[in-house]
Amino acid sequence: MSRDIETRMLELAQQYGRYKANAYRFTFDAVRYTADRSYQVTKEVRHVTGVEVLEGIRQLALDQFGFMAKTVFLEWGIERTEDFGEIVFQLVREGILSKTEKDNPGDFASGYDFDEAFVRNYDWLDRLGEPRTHRA
Repeated sequence: MSRDIETRMLELAQQYGRYKANAYRFTFDAVRYTADRSYQVTKEVRHVTGVEVLEGIRQLALDQFGFMAKTVFLEWGIERTEDFGEIVFQLVREGILSKTEKDNPGDFASGYDFDEAFVRNYDWLDRLGEPRTHRA
């Protein structure tokens, strides 16, 4: 990439106009996070699927934003998992990410409900570092 990543993400936000620059940067970082986690498990470099990326997004969002993840995403213009698919494929069109013949934006459709993934299932005690003895 000829320009630094932060500048490129700002340009994408202006070019496409729907999502904030932070949405592009987080999604880019989440793809890398997912690929790195995959490598740690398999010890081989491989392409990650849309479903895997969505799970990486969920995990990274909970780590970075906790129970505020849904609120942060809404602020960035992201309302559903399909929005992450749009961002990924915009990054692909711009040559920042790559895809295989099997990849398509539909891979991100109906991945999970944000209320369920980030609000209702948020585990306050685990996130505070206290041991859990019972799960309801």
